[in-house]
Amino acid sequence: MSDGARILEQMNERSREVFRRVVEGYLLTGDPVGSRTLSRTLPEKVSAATIRNVMQDLEYLGLLNSPHVSAGRVPTQLGLRMFVDSLLEVRDLDQSDRAQLEATLGRSDSDIGDMLARVGSALSGATQVASLVLAPKHEAPIRHIEFVQLGPDRALVVLVFADGQVENRVFTPPPGQTPSSMREAANFVNSLAEGRTVSDLRGIMAREIAARRQEIDIAARDLVESGMAIWEDRGEPTERLIVRGRSHLLEEGTAPEDLERVRSLFDDLERKRDIAEFLELTDEGAGVRIFIGSENKLFSLSGSSLVISPYMNADRRIVGAVGVIGPTRLNYGRIVPIVDYTAQLVGRMISDRS
Repeated sequence: MSDGARILEQMNERSREVFRRVVEGYLLTGDPVGSRTLSRTLPEKVSAATIRNVMQDLEYLGLLNSPHVSAGRVPTQLGLRMFVDSLLEVRDLDQSDRAQLEATLGRSDSDIGDMLARVGSALSGATQVASLVLAPKHEAPIRHIEFVQLGPDRALVVLVFADGQVENRVFTPPPGQTPSSMREAANFVNSLAEGRTVSDLRGIMAREIAARRQEIDIAARDLVESGMAIWEDRGEPTERLIVRGRSHLLEEGTAPEDLERVRSLFDDLERKRDIAEFLELTDEGAGVRIFIGSENKLFSLSGSSLVISPYMNADRRIVGAVGVIGPTRLNYGRIVPIVDYTAQLVGRMISDRS
């Protein structure tokens, strides 16, 4: 049993109600909630003085905090955690939110990255915070590879995958390329590539080039090595972490200390290259998970909350994740079903494509 659950068990009905209303009021307005406000809204007649005593007890338990000298209180990280785990009422998905997300299905993209970018924009638009989409690694077998000369110092390598996806990369070819070396390079790669994934092909090509150096024209060999190296040098062929809606985190009137936290968050997002940790966050299986403040090991310095859910492919294997990141003052009850439905939607898209 968590610390929050133990504390909740020890609280009486009045304390629970005061605590719940303080948290809900704070999540709604972002302002501290005072005893006078609660005395007017509580169903039972309780004086402001009695409510102040209850709030002091809740502060002693570590659930509330006084940000200023005023009598108003805000929830602590422990208080938010306890509220989310035990008292949060998750709403049904709003029909307008559902329609906004499903509109991303209206187009058919050959590039999965474009599709996921649209999903991320729709998710950010629906939640009014920044969205994060972790794209799956592309492990479909290769159907065909082509090298295309674009100019003296520019060439294109085109990969066509068995699932119909096409990926293009422009690169600088080695000097001395001719149309015949381009054809020879493509023929060599295609003799090895069909039915294999890019990951499989990398090791096989290195061994084959070493074993057949005398059979392959030097220019063609150099082209193969430089053309395929762009996948090694640049990591994944598409951006794996897609971030949309950063501007939602920069609201008008944001306090200087909050702006500094947002800047720290942006720095984290820009520097994030090894994002396998996103899938580690969902290693307990399917379903939405909420990380508040320092619980969020990816962005703990930003004082933010991350609401994240994995999505699965047709084999029911977790291949990516979607989520939102924003201030700890999120409308969790509304955002949780939106993130959950988005993950289901992306999983369905990925499964349909495969």
